[in-house]
Amino acid sequence: QVQLVESGGGLVQAGGSLRLSCAVSGSIFSINSMGWYRQPPGKQRELVATITSGGSTNYADSVKGRFTISRDNAKNTVYLEMNSLKFEDTAVYYCNADLVRVGTWSRPIPGNYWGQGTQVTVSS
Repeated sequence: QVQLVESGGGLVQAGGSLRLSCAVSGSIFSINSMGWYRQPPGKQRELVATITSGGSTNYADSVKGRFTISRDNAKNTVYLEMNSLKFEDTAVYYCNADLVRVGTWSRPIPGNYWGQGTQVTVSS
């Protein structure tokens, strides 16, 4: 079974920083793109940032210059460094991975997976 396990959320004051981590476990051949999404209270889930296996990144306009996504391919882990946090960054943050897992008879099976979410609360 493939699992994405997030950590690092919490309560922080406006202007502060947090670092989220997401580790992928299970039998996998490769991980393509990884990313972070968030769902603010009462709103739909939205893209925060993505990173390809080659390290190309993409950010939502609202977080450019404040958040940095990175990954450690050896550890199958993606990170989100969040600085200068604002009240409007309050949300449940979800990790996402596009990967190829090991199926029956070692067949490669592509799929898209989500973590369980971690709460980030920014107090004003």
